[in-house]
Amino acid sequence: MRYIEVTFSSNPFSEDIYDALASDLALIGFESFVQSDDKLLAYIDCTSFSELITDKIVENFLLDVDIEYTFKAIEDKNWNEEWEKNFFKPIVFNDKCIIHSSFHQPEEKYDYTILIDPKMSFGTGHHQTTGLMIKEIMDTNLEGKTVLDMGCGTAILAILASMRGAQNITAIDIDEWAYENAIENVELNKINNITVKHGAVELIENESYDIILANINRNILLEDIPAYTKALKNGGKLIMSGFYQKDIPMISEKCLSSGLVFNHFIDKDHWVAVVCDK
Repeated sequence: MRYIEVTFSSNPFSEDIYDALASDLALIGFESFVQSDDKLLAYIDCTSFSELITDKIVENFLLDVDIEYTFKAIEDKNWNEEWEKNFFKPIVFNDKCIIHSSFHQPEEKYDYTILIDPKMSFGTGHHQTTGLMIKEIMDTNLEGKTVLDMGCGTAILAILASMRGAQNITAIDIDEWAYENAIENVELNKINNITVKHGAVELIENESYDIILANINRNILLEDIPAYTKALKNGGKLIMSGFYQKDIPMISEKCLSSGLVFNHFIDKDHWVAVVCDK
């Protein structure tokens, strides 16, 4: 498969800007990202690339920065290996949880050690939204709970939920690559109480959960919150991320109209995680 390499530069430059940009680009089909000096390199297969749609992402970018980009077609190579070696470094949360790939072996011991070989899937812990979700999981009592990880990506949240004592976990993703990668990562961590499914919200129509985790983009959340509410047991929690702080009012309003009660939110670099109760 041939790929398009798109090189983004911003003024001003910061890692936070490129993290936010990468998240937006992932929603339109970009598969992997590498930060090189003060530029972001983004990769997408040539059949999926649209200059018009990329222009809209740049024009509608949340932060007040000037972004320019150039692109070129390049030959295929092992993007998973390149990305893991150059971008996916081990990350530690609260001195208790470390996430690493097979390329990097941790030297210290932690309460929770998660092995993730992410390939093209979203969810390594490096993005603010995944980190916020991890913090909420670390602060939530999951002992003996039934958990849904919706839009699971690498299944990192489902794996941590299992390690935190959840009894049964379902991990769902609509993307076939993410579905296959989630299965691989569950097996890598020798977890036996996670069921990975390929599909969307219709898969939970007749199910019920104590905790629902959903790290997805705002528009999908707004559409699916009623289904999450129906599948959530009384006394349960819905923990969501994948959107900006400015989006909280519309997310909160949708939760309230669906029968949930807003509990709290946490934030990092304009991104938030929101917790609602039923």
